[in-house]
Amino acid sequence: MLNYDGRLFRPVADAPGTESRIAHYRQRGDLLWGDFTGGRARRGALTGTCADDGTLRFAYSMVLDTGDVISGRCVSTPEVLSDGRIRLHERWERYGVHASRGESTIEEIPKEST
Repeated sequence: MLNYDGRLFRPVADAPGTESRIAHYRQRGDLLWGDFTGGRARRGALTGTCADDGTLRFAYSMVLDTGDVISGRCVSTPEVLSDGRIRLHERWERYGVHASRGESTIEEIPKEST
């Protein structure tokens, strides 16, 4: 099982030098949780599980810079990069008035960048 504890992630699509959403993951056994801020997210949180193959399944909620409250779920499939960092391929779904579905990619921030 991959261990996500203490790892920081940001969206791959963000241009260098722009304010990016940063997610800080924590893990104990198969239990996963985290928080994120930046970009349009004033604050966000996630809670879920990690499968033996490193796949993450979690629910999330966030407050945007507009004050909108968003909730949803996500399945993230890991890819281990040649330098040992993790890239996560996300399939997400949002509920309520902001209902939508999509895919995104986030990547572990190199330790020397933090």
